[in-house]
Amino acid sequence: MDNSLYKLIDFIERLDGQASKARLQELVQKEFSLTKDRSVFYTDAFAIRFNSSKSTSFSNTVISLSNLQKYDDSPFVVCLNTPNKNYLFLANTTFLSKVSHSSQELREDNIRGSINGSDIVKVFNDIDNEPENFAELFAIHSEIGFDGNLARLVEATNNISPNGSKYNIRAIDKDVILQAPQRAKDFVASAEYSTLKSELDQMTIAYKNEIILASLIDNVNIRGRVIEYIIAGEDDRLRSEIIHTLQKGTKRIPSFRTKNTLGDFVKVFDKYDTATDIKTKVMILNSAPKAYNLDKMLEFLAKEKSVFMFYFVGIMPKQVIGQVLISMFQDDLRDTTHILKHWAGRNSRGVSQFSGQTIDTLIKEPNNNIDIIKSQDFLENIMNL
Repeated sequence: MDNSLYKLIDFIERLDGQASKARLQELVQKEFSLTKDRSVFYTDAFAIRFNSSKSTSFSNTVISLSNLQKYDDSPFVVCLNTPNKNYLFLANTTFLSKVSHSSQELREDNIRGSINGSDIVKVFNDIDNEPENFAELFAIHSEIGFDGNLARLVEATNNISPNGSKYNIRAIDKDVILQAPQRAKDFVASAEYSTLKSELDQMTIAYKNEIILASLIDNVNIRGRVIEYIIAGEDDRLRSEIIHTLQKGTKRIPSFRTKNTLGDFVKVFDKYDTATDIKTKVMILNSAPKAYNLDKMLEFLAKEKSVFMFYFVGIMPKQVIGQVLISMFQDDLRDTTHILKHWAGRNSRGVSQFSGQTIDTLIKEPNNNIDIIKSQDFLENIMNL
């Protein structure tokens, strides 16, 4: 997050109990040179909406969903002004439970309705929605974004059944799934692991300069998809178009769609069927990269030779500093994987996200230590969701 947001938080907290909502808005706008858009005040770094109440609970209308869409790529802060304290919450779409006001016609292709204060979740995935956690929370939201939340909000608001279905696990599937940690442990000690890593490393080195250029893209979703396609995309013509655009410095990247599958790179060996998801990590940025859809992961691991891996590419300004091939069951990675229960729809067990700090450490000091029992417990918990 931009340093100006921390300054905003400090400025508002120092005015606890000293200013009305109107006066607080006036002082904040002047201090930070904010632009006003109806009830929202914004800069390039953040947007803020002021509300008032006599207590910490408030059901006032905050913002329309269509207007929030304009600001959802940056931290969207709601300031609740009460007689004694100013409370601050992140109200990006990831932290909304539903759309309460005038939302009967809300659909994915018809963005309608407004957010009430009661729609903002105060605890997200066991993380309190308060300023000291804003960096961690916004890193989670950045990987999901408005489009990633829209279907969930439509479902939660109008009780509409979403597309897709939760993977139904048969008894025979469960046995194969629970064998996955042992398969992974065998694979990372095999010659096939070295072959897979070597192939991915060669592609990464071949496009090193283009990856560095792509790392400068501000939008975290576009940045990740572009780099993943440069490394593992199947259409050479499209890859050339993307690279040409990056080299020209053009901001508009050619439109392309990535497969909505578990891994970006599939390689089949005699003993193993591998799927590898490619993730980039800009080492100087906080992040919480998307991990995997839980149902897709379980369905893949129900195949007898399946092995699911992650290829992390660490990037610093002007250089690629490391590439590591890590099992999803690696001890540190597994133990810091966040399961997003709040984000799950009724037809899904949900999704998961990684800790950016854990990935940083693995890129600098790679290992593939796997505790079989803990990994099986991890899978049991997901299957029972």
